[in-house]
This record gives sequence, structure tokens and C-alpha cells, in this order.
Amino acid sequence: MIVEKPDAPLICPVCGKRLVLEDRCRRCENGHSFDVAKEGYVNLLQSHKGGDAMGDNKEAARFRRDFLNKGYYSLLREGLTRRLRDCSGRLLDVCCGEGYYTAALAQLPGLEVWGFDLAREMVRLAAKRGSGSYFVANLARIPVESGSFDYATLLFAPFQEKELVRILRPGGRLLLVVPGRRHLFGLKQAVYDRPYENDEALPQTETLRLLGSEKLAGRITLASQADLQAVFRMTPYYYRTGPADRAKLEAYDTLETEIEFILAFYQKEAFI
Repeated sequence: MIVEKPDAPLICPVCGKRLVLEDRCRRCENGHSFDVAKEGYVNLLQSHKGGDAMGDNKEAARFRRDFLNKGYYSLLREGLTRRLRDCSGRLLDVCCGEGYYTAALAQLPGLEVWGFDLAREMVRLAAKRGSGSYFVANLARIPVESGSFDYATLLFAPFQEKELVRILRPGGRLLLVVPGRRHLFGLKQAVYDRPYENDEALPQTETLRLLGSEKLAGRITLASQADLQAVFRMTPYYYRTGPADRAKLEAYDTLETEIEFILAFYQKEAFI
């Protein structure tokens, strides 16, 4: 049975009215309704395409889940939970993927955690983790009430400033993650003749105030060919790399590489 909080922030993607949970359906006062899946999430994506045709496919979602479950990026998960451990309020994990980080944040006692993603399979896997509340939606138009979140997290996802500002309450905070300069550099060395460093550039914004940032850095050993392929597919490099360079990874059974993450902290000014 799903227990609904009386002030759940979801709104109808058709008319913008508040969605209320009735049995296993979320319904607005204008009669628009959206079924809740058996895993507990709701699909609020308005598109002529089916939910499985949007975002990452089932194979990519499962690659990501299996890779993250092995703890390779636990450094980042621990950094996020440390930063938010003493916080209280409602948090939205924007483009939450398969919920590895979202579920950890949902275990923090002071936070009510929601997550969404464009890909239905990602959200289904996230909901199966059993922590947090989830929905399928587009980042360009998030079906939640304006000013309904105290915190938002954005990990390796596009910076849609207008929507991020809209969903945060005045004084609300955004925790954003981008790759560090040497993130996965060992992987790049294996694939490219001229590997390049990341620029660590943070988004430029006139409506959010940058409070500070920190770098998390470590080393991991990718223990199998499957893990090598999984992490490569999780990066933008995969789609920018030709077949000949992709094939170079097949020569490795294991691979050691640096990992680096930049955590940046922003605040929505009270007058916005």
C-alpha cells in the first residue's frame, strides 16, 4: 500500500492542478489520471512516444545499475550524503537515473526525497530500491509545484536553469555534480591516442548564487571487461568514439583509473 503525504508536490502535466493519490492512481480535480505502477512510480511524461522510447533504454539502465551497485562510485555517494546529512526538508533528485544516489539520500532522517528521470526503465529500477518517491518526466517541464523543494541534486545532467530555479523555494539550495579534470583518465588513455582532461566548468547562472565547491578524488580498479564496458557506456565519450577506438577496451580484463567529482553548491536568492 502506498502512503501519501498530504502535501505531495506533484501536479498534472496536462492542466497543472495538484495530483492526489486515489487507490493506485494519481488524479487532478479536472479528471486527468495517471496510474501508479506496481513498483510505486507514476509516469507523468507527456509525449507521443512511448515511455520506453524516451531516454536510456533497458539495457543501458541495467548496465548502470549493475555497475553502481558494485560501489565504484561510493566516493560520490558518501560525499553527497555527508553534505546533506544534517539537512531537513524536501529534496528532488533531478534526472535520478536508476536511483543509486537517490536511495542513499532517502535514508537520511531529515529528508523527504523525490526523484525523476526521462527514461521509464531508469525510474522503474529506482523505485524497486524501495526508498524515495519517483516519477517519469522531462527536465524541461518538471510536473511539480513551484517553490515546493528545499533542495535539489543534479548529477551529470543538463543545467535547465529556469526549471531548477522554479521548483526551489526562496533560499533553497542546489547541489550540482560535474566530472573533475582527471575523471576516468585511465579509461581515456586506454581508448584514445590523445586523451584529454575535462575542463571542470560549472554552469554560468544569474539567478543562483554559488556558495562554494569541493573536489572528491580517488582511484578505482575496474575488475572485469563487463565493468569496463558499463562505465564507458555511462559516459558521453561512448557516443563520440568510433568503432575502432571502442574496440581497444576489449584488450583489457581490468583497468585502474582515477575518478574525480566536483560538487558545487548554489542557493536561490530569497527575492526570486
